[in-house]
Amino acid sequence: MKGHLALLGANTAWGLMSPIAKYVMAAAVVSPLLMAGMRMAGAAALFWLSSLSRPAEHVPPRDLLLLAGAGMLGVLLNQGCFIVGVGLTSPGEASVITTTMPMWVMLLAWLILHEPVSLKKAAGIALGAAGAITLVYSSTSRMSATGENPAVGDMLVLAAQLCYALYLTLYRDFIRRYSLVTLMKWMFTFATLAVIPVALPSALDTFWEQVDKLQWAGIAYVVVIGTYVAYICVMAGQKRLRPTIVGMYNYMQPVVAMAVGVVLGFDKFTPLKVVAIVFIFAGVYLVTISKAKKSV
Repeated sequence: MKGHLALLGANTAWGLMSPIAKYVMAAAVVSPLLMAGMRMAGAAALFWLSSLSRPAEHVPPRDLLLLAGAGMLGVLLNQGCFIVGVGLTSPGEASVITTTMPMWVMLLAWLILHEPVSLKKAAGIALGAAGAITLVYSSTSRMSATGENPAVGDMLVLAAQLCYALYLTLYRDFIRRYSLVTLMKWMFTFATLAVIPVALPSALDTFWEQVDKLQWAGIAYVVVIGTYVAYICVMAGQKRLRPTIVGMYNYMQPVVAMAVGVVLGFDKFTPLKVVAIVFIFAGVYLVTISKAKKSV
């Protein structure tokens, strides 16, 4: 239950992050690359501050190298490709593409971890994908904004899903060796070191005085809630649940975005949306009860 609640929290935060990040970048003051850099550096600082109140854990050089690889896949490439991609395409198209991530997780878990692809699991992913895509395309608020280069943006968002699916699969067992804060502080540190050389020129060219209070609030949300808190939640879920189940919670993001749109008056709650949400929850349930890999 703790794992499911943690993943629900993480994907709720991520469901809100796409339109908020798009709002900040729409003013053309903060570039997508700079947004990605601030997201990684800000979260790294928060995780290092959190580690000061916890017992220190020794991480040998070999594991530091593994954490560097995890940081590249799970943070740098995942976050960087997604933020830059959302800046180039529409939030609606980005939401549709994110629905492919559970399918990549299922395929990679089958190839690498030899998890069986049961009929329940395949049906659950298909149901969830159908529900998520229906929800996105029936939501006017999610499909209204456009991007300047949708083709490149869509490819980058897809690359982000592939990288994160690979991270969930390859590092499933490794992340259980250390505490959540130790894992996150090193992963985000390595990702920050890699992004600084490419994001620094953009930071120096930015007219910071033109960033208004609402945009700063959006940046704070992306760093603190959409990254720091969300990664704490997803790591807690990843430690307790199978990769395919972790990936399935990606389908919750369109539900969150639709709910916010209804509350703010930008969207309407229709019978079609009810059916779509039922499909999503049914898909998550089927994957949850499907056959897991047997212990050897």
